[in-house]
Amino acid sequence: MSPDSGPTGSPRTSEAESIPPALPSPPSPSLAEPDPGQAPPWPEPGVTEVAEHVVTGTIHHIEFWVPDLDRAVASWGWLLYELGYKPFGDWPGGRSWRAGSTYIVLEQSPDRTASRHDRCRPGLNHLAFHVADQEQVEKLVAVAPTNGWRLMFADRHPYAGGEGHYAAYLENADGFEAELVAPSHRPAPGG
Repeated sequence: MSPDSGPTGSPRTSEAESIPPALPSPPSPSLAEPDPGQAPPWPEPGVTEVAEHVVTGTIHHIEFWVPDLDRAVASWGWLLYELGYKPFGDWPGGRSWRAGSTYIVLEQSPDRTASRHDRCRPGLNHLAFHVADQEQVEKLVAVAPTNGWRLMFADRHPYAGGEGHYAAYLENADGFEAELVAPSHRPAPGG
């Protein structure tokens, strides 16, 4: 769900609050460097291939091209670590984190054509992550500003995505949005 567009699909403007500087993320172990233009090594040392457990259609990896790798690692590294992702790859120009058979890559590519992500243009609008419960969402929201994220739609938090959809919408300095979704406590039918 996204509170970014109205019923006609027209984009809403984002809040103009400034985003505080990011703090460093937890340290990542250095893994073998892949060939230029290649994904991080698969599998990471000590992890066996899980192909027999992969479900067709699940996400293999997501790759973000970022304008400033250090800044992106500070914000995304913190968030991914808090969501249970583990460092997976570290090479000049890129880093990755893995949870299960899915990994997320940050890369500062020389082929990038823009200096900031615009989630309102065609392409990726945001990533939405499951969070165990509402308390965890609020704990993440409380410390997000010190880790390079700002709460979007604060006046409608935590139901900016609609009644019964408990979520936090965070944006980092590079314009990427992450939605943190917790199970909603819904009243029993008829009560």
